[in-house]
Amino acid sequence: MIVIIAEKAIAGRRIAAILAAKPVPEERTDNAIHFDFKQDGKDYRVIPLRGHIVDVDFPLKYKYWLGTDLRKLVESEIDYKETEKTISGYLKRVAPKAEEAIVATDADREGEAIGLEAIELMRSANPKLGVKRVLFSAIIDSEIKQAFSKLGELDTALAESANSRREIDLIWGAVLTRFLSLVSGRLGKQFLSIGRVQGPTLALIVDREKERMAFKSQKYWLLDAIFEKDKKQFNALHKEGRFWEKEKAEKAFKCRNANQGIVLDVKKTKKLLKRPVPFNTTLFLRAATAIGFTAGRAMQIAETLYQQGLISYPRTDNSVYPEALDLRAILEKLASVNGFSQLASKLLAQKKLEPSAGKLAKDHPPIHPVAAAFPEKLGQQEWKIYELVCRRFMASLAEDALTENLSVSIDLASEIFVATGQRYLRKGWKEFYPYSKATEAILPELHKGDKVNLVKLDMAEKETLPPARYSQGALIKAMSDLNLGTKATRAEIIQKLYSRRYISGLKAIEPNKIAFAVIGALEKYGEVIVKPEMTAALEREMDVIAEGNKKKGKVVEESREILSKALEQLLENKNNVGSLLRSALREDSIIGKCIGKGCTGELLIRRGKTGKRFVGCSAYPKCTVSFPLPQNGAIAILQKRCPECNNYMVQVRGKRYRFEMCIDHNCKSKEAWKKKAAEKPAGKGAEKKPASEESGEMPSGREPAKKPEKKEPGKKPAKKEPALKRKRKGQKPQKK
Repeated sequence: MIVIIAEKAIAGRRIAAILAAKPVPEERTDNAIHFDFKQDGKDYRVIPLRGHIVDVDFPLKYKYWLGTDLRKLVESEIDYKETEKTISGYLKRVAPKAEEAIVATDADREGEAIGLEAIELMRSANPKLGVKRVLFSAIIDSEIKQAFSKLGELDTALAESANSRREIDLIWGAVLTRFLSLVSGRLGKQFLSIGRVQGPTLALIVDREKERMAFKSQKYWLLDAIFEKDKKQFNALHKEGRFWEKEKAEKAFKCRNANQGIVLDVKKTKKLLKRPVPFNTTLFLRAATAIGFTAGRAMQIAETLYQQGLISYPRTDNSVYPEALDLRAILEKLASVNGFSQLASKLLAQKKLEPSAGKLAKDHPPIHPVAAAFPEKLGQQEWKIYELVCRRFMASLAEDALTENLSVSIDLASEIFVATGQRYLRKGWKEFYPYSKATEAILPELHKGDKVNLVKLDMAEKETLPPARYSQGALIKAMSDLNLGTKATRAEIIQKLYSRRYISGLKAIEPNKIAFAVIGALEKYGEVIVKPEMTAALEREMDVIAEGNKKKGKVVEESREILSKALEQLLENKNNVGSLLRSALREDSIIGKCIGKGCTGELLIRRGKTGKRFVGCSAYPKCTVSFPLPQNGAIAILQKRCPECNNYMVQVRGKRYRFEMCIDHNCKSKEAWKKKAAEKPAGKGAEKKPASEESGEMPSGREPAKKPEKKEPGKKPAKKEPALKRKRKGQKPQKK
């Protein structure tokens, strides 16, 4: 039997169907999914995983946060533990019957590591198992069949580079998270996390906010005129643009008493608007966030579309189509899709397809469609992402846009105004890509010496604006430029900052007070943790491991040394760090002044003995004013009052929901909610509350440890499949 290892069930199902040339029914053995078929007289079994089935963690003795010496945690050995026991157990039971295993996980660093996990589990039961690797960029018939016709070898160096990242991220994340949480007193699900990439990324956001806070706006004045010619009105600005002195602006403004202006000059120029380059992951996420998606959600949908065989692999640095890619064949598929048929046909009519090109990278091709999809068969969000990918693909094959630009100088009582116009001579790629609007400003026919009537002249006072906050797309680009994280992890890092409530706001990311405190403390007492240079250097070292030029153990050891020095400095100043964090946490929880009669306390978001959150007064027990809060989702305090009762308002944000509410449950605004709750059926069919966005997971995938539950007397523990536990070569031995 030949076993094929797929990364997810949806991918495994499609791979099996393509190789068998027919749908293959899903089977379950010991609750593990597999797809069986025959080909050329051989038995094949596709076994899908659930991503990583082996996790990195510390030995059990370091489970409890209190009492663990963080210095020892830095030096601790790393264990590899099975997490998906159903799948790992099944792989070991199947292995003795298998003559060969083909790794068909995603063709990247992480996919190689996931494949290596499965192979090591199988070889623990069958050391003689043959292993092959198959690489593909799209789960479609032609690509899968071609890939399986030229099998290669598993790249253990590439897998080890991914495992080095996992180990380094575990060590840095666990040590720094425990330190911050312990000194701030924030344990349980409300712990404070920071990590090797989280730190510098959060520092970028905080630094931008500091720039905004330090920014001093400057007043300026604009003179905006409306002229008329042949009953057509058009705008013109004073040639000075911004007047920085009001007196000069007022002097020029005296020209408003004139009735007519004279055209001094008309300049016509043509401009090429270059078509966009194909999507790599960074460009795709920037475009997706610009149309309303979070980076994490966009990546999740793209992954689903890839597994469904609709788009190519969405994690790539490449923005140059390979010569072997059949562009015309893809367009022919898109020609069958409503909304794309005319556009695709227009491109197919070209004698030669010459795509635009960006940065060449030696990994997957740019993100592009590989099959036709239809809106009625996809969810609304899935269709939007699929449409974005298709339109970008077509835009990259279309012509550059061409505009004619006019610049008209007008003399109004010796003050010169300039009118600008633009019209499209050729819309080119703009016709295919509506996300970049093709706006025109049409001027009337104007010639030198023409007289134009002054309709209106305004002198507007303006102020310079501070630097814009990062959008998610802009932050991903900044991370990419600084080599923070990878194309596969950047969206996840940003989502983690949201879930830890360091930041809020989707279109414009705003750091909360605790973010300022964490970054401020780390900049002062552990600067290396929040500077991008260290993280970028480690990313480069992982590339060196992948190339086979350095051992994983050496890179992990070097990162331990950097962390150890930073930790010593933090421990020396733990009281100062703790004070800063506790103060910020209190400020972050303040909703406003207490509404109790005569009370001078403040309303805070608090937690009771059972862990439930509520709004309570800082003057308790003297003041007992309190309000309940939803127990799921992240809560942000809003700077506005309820229009019904003038009480405070909060925003509740979960993974797939977001709403604003008054904190007073007796407010009139809650009547509709109460009515809906009364109509809700009780019992089995009752609607469940949405899950909290806050997962409470540690960098190691664990919650902060709780004391073990007492065993029931006489009850034997269930037998478990023996876990694969291995020490990696080059790891530092545990100190006794």
